[in-house]
Amino acid sequence: MSRTVNLVFLGDINGAPGKAALERHLPQVRERWAPDVIIANAENARNGSGLTPELYRTFRSWGIDAITLGDHVFRDPKVVPLLENPDEPIARPANLPSRAPGKRWLRIPAAGRRTRDIYVCTVLGRIFFPLPANDPFEAVDSVLGSIPERRPILVVEAHMEATSEKAALGAWCDGRAALVVGTHTHVPTADARILRKGTGFITDVGMCGPYDSVIGRDTDAVVRHMTTALPVHYEMGQNDARTCGVFVEISEDTGLANRIERIELTGG
Repeated sequence: MSRTVNLVFLGDINGAPGKAALERHLPQVRERWAPDVIIANAENARNGSGLTPELYRTFRSWGIDAITLGDHVFRDPKVVPLLENPDEPIARPANLPSRAPGKRWLRIPAAGRRTRDIYVCTVLGRIFFPLPANDPFEAVDSVLGSIPERRPILVVEAHMEATSEKAALGAWCDGRAALVVGTHTHVPTADARILRKGTGFITDVGMCGPYDSVIGRDTDAVVRHMTTALPVHYEMGQNDARTCGVFVEISEDTGLANRIERIELTGG
């Protein structure tokens, strides 16, 4: 019988409401999906922008096995030593300039019933995107060439604005990655599926954060700015905090997905 890995990827943890929702829902995640590995994007954890070392350690203490980041990767420069530490399971986007500090990919060593390592990388989009980045397709190929396994179990995070760019990256990685998971837009999509060659894919997993908001920010403030053009300080939304992500069952034999399921948890 083929060995499998149960993997959960959780969307952008957005501010204090996202942190509270995640802490509240993690026991339910573990009971329902029995994950061997939990990965989370935490680039919005510091009040909606960036990650602090303290928040990183909190998430790790909750049993999050690896942390990814996106275009807000360097908002708090104190996170740089973590990114450069080879023993810390946190990485910067792989397609930033070569001089950018930090690891381009991370490894989650085999543990428990899992006999294989899992590798994770994030690539930024280039369409409608605020932070200039190199070719994400070429970056994935470079990561695959750097990993010391011929057919690794690889999770690729597509931190991108355009759905078309995410879909294209999924096709590019099909058969070579276990999962291509979209993040950044904070809006969950209903298209979780396994692609033709065996890669799990979803355009966006959504966020762990307040859905009574405009993608995490206080609705009234955003509407006021958009209807007046006046500068407004964007506070975090506070209500309807949810934990969103995706569950994937991965074959250790093939390194590809057997099944995929959306996660969206509400309430207490």
